[in-house]
Formats: sequence, structure tokens, C-alpha cells
Amino acid sequence: MAKLALLSVSDKTGIVEFGSELTKRGYEIISTGGTLKTLVDGGVKATAVEDVTGFPEMLDGRVKTLHPRIHAGILAKRDNPQHMAKLKENGIEPIDLICVNLYPFKETIQKDGVTDAEAIEQIDIGGPSMLRAAAKNFQDVVVITDQADYSEFLKRYDEQQVDRGYRRHLAAKVFRQTAAYDALIAKYMTEEPFPEKLTVTYEKVENMRYGENSHQAAAYYKEPIPAAYSLANATQLHGKALSYNNLRDADAALRIIADFDQPAVVALKHMNPCGIGVSDNLLSAWNLAYESDPISIFGGIIALNRKVDLATAEKMHALFLEIIIAPAFDDDAYAVLAKKKNLRIMTLDFGKLNPNQKDMVTVLGGALYQDADTVHETAADFKVVSKAQPTDAQLKALAFGQTVVKHVKSNAIVVTTANQTLGVGAGQMNRIDSLKIAVDKAEEKKGYDDAIVASDAFFPMDDCVEYAAKHGIKAIVEPGGSIKDQDSIDKANEYGIALVFTGVRHFKH
Repeated sequence: MAKLALLSVSDKTGIVEFGSELTKRGYEIISTGGTLKTLVDGGVKATAVEDVTGFPEMLDGRVKTLHPRIHAGILAKRDNPQHMAKLKENGIEPIDLICVNLYPFKETIQKDGVTDAEAIEQIDIGGPSMLRAAAKNFQDVVVITDQADYSEFLKRYDEQQVDRGYRRHLAAKVFRQTAAYDALIAKYMTEEPFPEKLTVTYEKVENMRYGENSHQAAAYYKEPIPAAYSLANATQLHGKALSYNNLRDADAALRIIADFDQPAVVALKHMNPCGIGVSDNLLSAWNLAYESDPISIFGGIIALNRKVDLATAEKMHALFLEIIIAPAFDDDAYAVLAKKKNLRIMTLDFGKLNPNQKDMVTVLGGALYQDADTVHETAADFKVVSKAQPTDAQLKALAFGQTVVKHVKSNAIVVTTANQTLGVGAGQMNRIDSLKIAVDKAEEKKGYDDAIVASDAFFPMDDCVEYAAKHGIKAIVEPGGSIKDQDSIDKANEYGIALVFTGVRHFKH
């Protein structure tokens, strides 16, 4: 009995060659529609599916292979006498190999101006049905959905190595493919923000040398259709491969700098900003970011939201940095930076975070899924609760500090001017310690006389206000909301500090 192979592919790359090689190995080919034409035009003998089923393709091609003569031929267990007797009784030939890839749903929904009807028409039905049937019966049917497996199958066939383990490997690949395909469709069709089933899918970019530490294996995945402004769309121009920690840090830097419209530079270490500067030109912004913390910037990640010029590049070249990411680089700037062979140089079309962006983190046995923190307060959102009123200059500094502090690990305190961080206190177990760290870093720096304090969450007691006042701070911005808010207000009034509430907390765990 001849071996039967059913070939029906949307992407026809390599299918003629594969079909030809199958026929050389004794397979008879069954095919559908455009694949059949491609094979025949390429000199491969093939039989139309409708000649097997006895029914024509119908409903504009929506129904081609959904027929017992196809699915019984795929699903029959060869070691089950009753199954084989039923095939014989109904004149059905068993199908030994399925080669199917799916309608281009992802490619369709990425097109500008695509309509809902056009997208829905590209939801494949027959293809996943055949793939799943063949994968279920993998011990008897070889199932191929990836062009990369064409040559590997032929090689194994010739070496008589199409064993159960390999068949199972191909079947698992099919179920991953159909699951990812369905997850993308589900995402497209779903309108509620938090559905009862969260179906997400990612595509592997690469295996990594290791994860957070050298004893942890890791891989990098990206969304099938990542947001325009995302690390997944960045291009690496130079340097060694990005590590697990590099990617997390670069993502954090991109989230921070998205909040600034002026020329800005963010220096980041361990997912916390160690220096941020904004100005009317990039070099000045760099100088401010560097002067914020010239020690911590060593080995840091730098994000700049303007094209990098030679003068700024020369400043960065003088330091050891892990990553520099910007919209573009002048040729001479790039030439200077690329002298360091390991420095990762990356470009990305800068923009804003999608306001509908969702963030997901895993916990043991589950996941947490939430709206990204894209809220951005300005001075217009502030409520002055103290007797002292902030000056215009202090309001600008308070707004800058409020923008920065939401990107610092809680408990978070930052000391800033209107365009520069002076001290960052991150991730402490109590707020007064974060304040002490930030003030200690800031006190000796130029500009401290004009500095303000920003807190990501309310002050649980008045000790932070008192400490700030005793160290020369004259304005503070915090969310408010503590049952002891009045204590902080009273303390601010005692020391003549301008105290501003935002009403918005920015915890970042």
C-alpha cells in the first residue's frame, strides 16, 4: 500500500521541493487549492482532495478537508483492527503524513486598515483540525507545520530515524503552534480587559547564556505583535549579546524615559534610575544625569530620547557602560562608541507607552495581570495642603520629582531639582530610611538649595517631613491618604515647608 501525504500550506516556500522529495521516497501526494496548483506547476504529481472526498471545495474554500475520508484516514490507529476494518469497509486510505501551515492571521491583522471581516476570514479551521488530528495520532502519522522541519524529516527518513520520540516532538510543536494561533485570535476577539481565561503567547527570540544568575537557564521571548514602543522592536547595532539582566534594565529605562518630552537622559542600575537629567539639549541632559550619581552610573544602562551627537558620545565613551539605547546615532558618534567591542548600542523609534499596556508577573502557581502605570501627574493635578505655597520653580521641581519617583522601587524617595535627580532612595523596608539615603546622596550636590522631595506613597507619620525640613528641604510632594496626614501637614506648617498631595500612589514592587 502506498504511503499517503496530505500537503496544504498557506506559506508555500519550499513546498515544491519537499513534495518532490516525498514522491521520490514513495509517497503519493494529496493536496488542496493553491497548494495543489503550486505542486503541479512545479512538476509534482498530486491528487486533489476533492477527488478523495468525492465533494468539491465549497463556501469559498472554507470547507475542503473537513470530511471523514480525510479525518478518518488521519485518526485511525494502525494497531487497532477495528479502526483498520472500518477504513477498509468505507474505502478510506490511511494518511501517513500531514504537512500544513495555517492561514496568515497574524500577518493580516498587522496590515493598515484591515477590516474585522478580513481578519476573521483568515481564521483557519481545516488546518488546525488536521494538525490536531495528526498530532493526536502521532504514533502513526508524521505531522509537520514548520518549514524548518522539511529537511530534518527527510534526513531522518533516509536514516530510518523517524521514531516515536521524533514523532512526539513534531506533535508537541503542532500543539504549541495551534495554541499560539488560537491565543492570538482570542486576544484579537476579546474586548474585556480581564477575561475569565488569560491566553497569552510569546515567540522565542533566543536562548540566553544564563538567567538572573549563572546557574539559572533562561530564554528571551517576545509578543507576536509587540507594541511599537517596546524593547522587542529595538535593534542592536553593536556589542555582545544582551543578558537577562540587561534586557530587564533596558526595559525599565525605556519605561522611564517615555515620560519625558524634553531632551532627556536616564542612567539606570538594577532597574532603578541612578541619574536623570532633562534640558534643552542632549549634552546638557547627559551632564545632569551623570552628575546625579557619578559612582552608580558605572556599568549602567543609558537611555537617551534624542539622536546621539559626537559630544555626548565622547562623554559616554569615557565610562564603562553596559547599554546605550537611543533613537539614532550620528555617524561620528557611533564610530566613537563602537570602539568598545562589548558595549551594546541599540536603536528604537522612541514614543510613549500604550495607554492600554498591561503588565504581567508570575507568582508560584499563577500570574498577576494589571494595567501598566501610565498615569502621569503634572502641577495642575497637585493640591497644596500646607500654609506655605510652592513657588513656580518649586512646582516645576515637584512635577519632575513626581515623574521620577514612580519609576523607583518602593519604598521610594527622590530628591530632585526641576531638571535633575540629586538623590534616590529605593526599595527600603521603611520610608524614613529611603529618605535618609536620598538626602545623604543629594546634600553635597550643586543645586541642593533648590531641591524638593518626592515620595511614591504617603508618609505614615511626620518623621519624614521633619527629617527633610532639618536637612534644608522646602517643598515635598506625596500622594496623601494616610490616617496621619494631618500630622505631616502640621509638621510642614511648623517648618514652613510647602506640602503638596497628588492623590495618586505609585508603588513599584
